[in-house]
Amino acid sequence: MTEKIGCVAGAVWAALNENGAMSSKDLKKVAKIKTDKDLYLAMGWLCREDKLNVVEEGKEITLSLK
Repeated sequence: MTEKIGCVAGAVWAALNENGAMSSKDLKKVAKIKTDKDLYLAMGWLCREDKLNVVEEGKEITLSLK
């Protein structure tokens, strides 16, 4: 499972690096992530490594690289 999370985290990082800040919904599409669970695990990985900015605006989450 750790390897899968790392691969998804890499896809998230690459998508944000190429496209800039985006909503979690858009990021899931761009990075071709199948489930919300996979997205949130990858977000946690990148947050723990201090590589991700997370901004909550109402019901929407916007993500960007630090």
